[in-house]
Amino acid sequence: MEPITVTADAEEFTCNAYLVPGEAPTLVDAGTMPGVGDVIADALDDAGVDGLDRVVLTHQHHDHVGELDAVLDRFDATLYAKAAHPRRDVGIVDGDEILIGDEPCEVVESPGHADDHVAFVGEERLYSGDVVVYNDGAFDDGSFGRTDMAGQSREELIESLHTILNVLPDTVEAMYPGHGDVYRASDGPDTVREVIERATERAERREPKYPDE
Repeated sequence: MEPITVTADAEEFTCNAYLVPGEAPTLVDAGTMPGVGDVIADALDDAGVDGLDRVVLTHQHHDHVGELDAVLDRFDATLYAKAAHPRRDVGIVDGDEILIGDEPCEVVESPGHADDHVAFVGEERLYSGDVVVYNDGAFDDGSFGRTDMAGQSREELIESLHTILNVLPDTVEAMYPGHGDVYRASDGPDTVREVIERATERAERREPKYPDE
């Protein structure tokens, strides 16, 4: 089954949190939407899935983990994260393989937007977090994570984009980013690789992403 954006109806600022049904029902990031646990429970019921197996984090900025405790309190799920967290069960590092739904995904460390940022790269899907997105108001067809705040680095982010491109299988057909729209090559003019290449070229200009930077 396709991943479900369980924060799609949020009225507050949040990341995209994705429920991925399958052999290992997985939540990618938790978001900040109050009541997201109810949405997850309903989606699991609709998919005929008995429970949430795991939560995996791309990084721990507040918009990605604001409802994490509530989700973990409700579901008996294992927490996978790169950085330390009081409720982390499994620490993940570059090169690890983790099952997301039915798809084995490689953990790819991708700092720049956040020191603990990772992406999850499968044969068909990329869960890119905030390192690369399709549209975000700055660019509508390939954009990159912001790097203008304390602890962020444009140079590290550029290197991370190249790392993702180096490991990305040509079979990847969809990108599930932390913000903006999901991009499916079947619905658009470009491959996922071409979208990321365009985002990388824009990041490499080293110009401010937003006018107020």
